[in-house]
Amino acid sequence: MAVRATVSRFPVDTDAREGSGLLWGVTVTPFAAVDENGHSPAFGSGGDILPRCENCWAYFNTYCELEQWAWSCSLCGTLNGLSSAAVERYSLPKSCAEMCSSFVDLELPLDGSSEEAAMQARPVYVAAVDLSSSEEFLELTKSALLAALEALAPGSLFGLATFSHKLGLYDIQGPIPVVKNVFIPPDAEGTLPIGLDDVMPLLQFLAPVDTCKDHIASALETLRPTTSWERTTAAGQSLDGVLIGGRGFGVAMEALCNYLGSEYGNTFALGLNDFNYKTQMLFTRLMFDFFNVNFACLSFKQMLFPLSTAARIFAFLSGPPDYGAGQLDTRRYGEQYASKGEDADRALLPEQTPFYKDLAAVAVQAGVCVDIFAVTNEYTDLASLKFLSIESGGSLFLYTSTEDSTLPQDMYRMLSRPYAFGCVLRLRTSTEFKPGNSSDVPTIQIAFQYSVVVPPEELSNLAGVSTNRTIHSLKRRLRIRTLQFGVAENINELYDSCDPEVVLSLLVHKVILASLDEGVREGRVLLQEWLVILIAQYNDALKLVQYNSGLSLRSQIDVAFSQCPQLQPLPRLIFALLRNPLLRFHEEGVHPDYRIYLQCLFSVLEPSSLHRAVYPVLTSFATPDKQAYPRHSLSRAALITSGSPIFFLDAFTILVVFYSSTADPSLPFPPPHDCLLRITINKLKQERCITPKLIFIRGGLDDASVFENFLIEEQDVDGSGLTSVMGFVSFLEDITQKVLEFMK
Repeated sequence: MAVRATVSRFPVDTDAREGSGLLWGVTVTPFAAVDENGHSPAFGSGGDILPRCENCWAYFNTYCELEQWAWSCSLCGTLNGLSSAAVERYSLPKSCAEMCSSFVDLELPLDGSSEEAAMQARPVYVAAVDLSSSEEFLELTKSALLAALEALAPGSLFGLATFSHKLGLYDIQGPIPVVKNVFIPPDAEGTLPIGLDDVMPLLQFLAPVDTCKDHIASALETLRPTTSWERTTAAGQSLDGVLIGGRGFGVAMEALCNYLGSEYGNTFALGLNDFNYKTQMLFTRLMFDFFNVNFACLSFKQMLFPLSTAARIFAFLSGPPDYGAGQLDTRRYGEQYASKGEDADRALLPEQTPFYKDLAAVAVQAGVCVDIFAVTNEYTDLASLKFLSIESGGSLFLYTSTEDSTLPQDMYRMLSRPYAFGCVLRLRTSTEFKPGNSSDVPTIQIAFQYSVVVPPEELSNLAGVSTNRTIHSLKRRLRIRTLQFGVAENINELYDSCDPEVVLSLLVHKVILASLDEGVREGRVLLQEWLVILIAQYNDALKLVQYNSGLSLRSQIDVAFSQCPQLQPLPRLIFALLRNPLLRFHEEGVHPDYRIYLQCLFSVLEPSSLHRAVYPVLTSFATPDKQAYPRHSLSRAALITSGSPIFFLDAFTILVVFYSSTADPSLPFPPPHDCLLRITINKLKQERCITPKLIFIRGGLDDASVFENFLIEEQDVDGSGLTSVMGFVSFLEDITQKVLEFMK
């Protein structure tokens, strides 16, 4: 569980908090295997007997004062009694995880019915493939599913379904795959005329991966796109003169969710991946703003997690749903907003129908998690579709081309990571988290209760004996993290304790919400106004502006935070965020689906990864085996003045190796696989939650636009390209003027 705060020292009172201009909150990655410093939790048992405060219900922890028969709560100070069993337990402190560390992970007992289910817990995966597609799309999907099969644990169950104007269920347990189809009603209110259990029993549909892997591969080879004649004949109707296609995605997903959540739903267990860095395209990196909050209880259904999950659907989509219930009108994307004078950036962000948000609720109740893999360059309205994935606990991926798609690698990475489900998170704070009550040490406690499926090999290691390689075990655990913060004695200490990456994380959440509610333009305004107010209050707090000094006020304003190193990255981060496609305007060519994808991605990245995605890291190398400088600003001037021949840019989703046009021709291109640069690249790729695209460019010979587009400091912040003055410099001048107006 990684927890990072915007400020590591507590504001002494309300005036200090409000006067600083800083955001006040934390980001939390509950299922991260280690904390923000790389330390693992102390593991133990007895999570159900851990003492709790009678007043605030906080858990006993290492910060509590322990007496012979009682303990004082570190959050509220209440004196609580200890049972005789607890007294005996704590007489041997080294045997108790909660006495050894403030970060613990404790086993919880399962009730009788859960123990029975634990012996039968088998992860379930279903692939739903769009046949209203191309051969290239299906070839990519086949490759992705073959990669997925290699990542699935022994004992997993797998089902294959297809959808177009009909829904197909495959029996893949025999040597020859058999598909049974049911036609999807074309009308927007229609449902399947027959339940899927009547088409094929669920246990006939789900095949054991161990024994049926070859059968599954054979079934994948039979997938063919439906012909245009089939789709046209099935549709047979038009909407205002526009022919309706044959992609009945909504009906197919609804039917599959109900199918998997039927009487067998509780037999299987599957749930959320920990993306430590990006937690399965969910808002798993939680954001808390501290505004007089003493307790928060969040079920992960509320935080875009399912409360329970029985199965996982991989939905492969090649275009917008345009047939049957859940069909989307893609005509809203085009020139209609220009003709009506509407703001496209605002109009294309909200969903056009509640169908998929309602379907996500059905999926959660059925215990089904849906991952959407959209492989398309046409408008698909992810603004509407995203809810099915993010609110059921799944992921949303977007690939604009089949040619260079990393879908197979992403599938393998996603399924190779551990996952949790049935999650509930509680946040408690001491009374000192009300500004003004900071006489004692401010304390925060985060309790994360979750379930995991332990694979056979891990179960063998835990038990110390060999087990059946197909038997999984269901475990319930309680992870608790208790932290204490110091108190800043003055404004300088508060500023010096700032973590700019966490501030960026909270700002990204805020501007995404503002964009969804009021449009991209309002999100940009909010971001700039925040920076203006922060700079104004920083200058006021440090008394940098002297009104009677005889100097112009403009010349006295410090927009670069020259007296506070911890704040200095913020102007560049804000400038970069304004240049990011997340907040650029529709007329600049930002596709609305790509913007939605970035909203989902940025919302779940941990602070350091988000920093790279917003303001990429540019490193230079003297040779492929020798680093020159660890970091440069994103400008052409940096390239010229460094004199280095090789540059490596890490933009999180893209990695670029750029050889300068003046580089020595004897330098090997591309870099050798055993050199320092390649080792660095491979390490970064292994750590990523998604597969970054790796590009090699030789300056003067190859098209360098991909690399040059990241040199944003010489681009105008409003997207008008190169200007006569450097973009970041002109941005600071504009902010200075706004600060001057604010201070007047």
